[in-house]
Amino acid sequence: MAKRIGLLGGTFDPIHIGHLRSALEVAEQLNLDELRLIPSARPPHRQAPQVSAADRLAMVALAVAGSPPLQVDDRELQRDRPSYSIDTLLSLRGELAAGDQLLLLLGWDAFCGLPSWHRWDELLNHCHLLVLQRPDAGGVLPPALSQLLAAREVKDPQALRGPGGQIALLRQTPLAVSATQIRHLLASGKSARFLVPDPVLAYIHTHGLYRASN
Repeated sequence: MAKRIGLLGGTFDPIHIGHLRSALEVAEQLNLDELRLIPSARPPHRQAPQVSAADRLAMVALAVAGSPPLQVDDRELQRDRPSYSIDTLLSLRGELAAGDQLLLLLGWDAFCGLPSWHRWDELLNHCHLLVLQRPDAGGVLPPALSQLLAAREVKDPQALRGPGGQIALLRQTPLAVSATQIRHLLASGKSARFLVPDPVLAYIHTHGLYRASN
């Protein structure tokens, strides 16, 4: 039987309940065999993470422990170059069966900026795109994306077929939590409890992460 595997990348600086709740909802709604959280090493489109790759990987591992089908995948941290999604997809495809289905999860804002990604027009050769759309999502799609969406969209995410090549929009109401907010709380000496899992918060305090001097 072909597997159905979701992929959620990010700096996870730190990972928080918004990431985890969104990932779990997608995994359950689409009956995924796995949903891999993939910490990025050097994201091309964002500021460098505040803490080390090793610390971010450890926090993600703590966050998903005992919560199948959520898993951590460290392949982007093994590269000594920017984290490009196309490289990650090619690496995964080299390990999986030909019929296994990959679903790359993107927020609406990330999807709108897709034409700026490295080799973005090759992504659908290797995966489906699952766009997590907030009810208040704004932004105008560039013409290239509008045409792609018109040609490749599947209205029901459950109806995605084959290893890749299609796009589905999935409405979500995300928790109003951000890593920036958490870093500011911690830097000012305030509590981030209930915004990150307790084992992650314990790791942050034990290792002195996100203090004002960092």
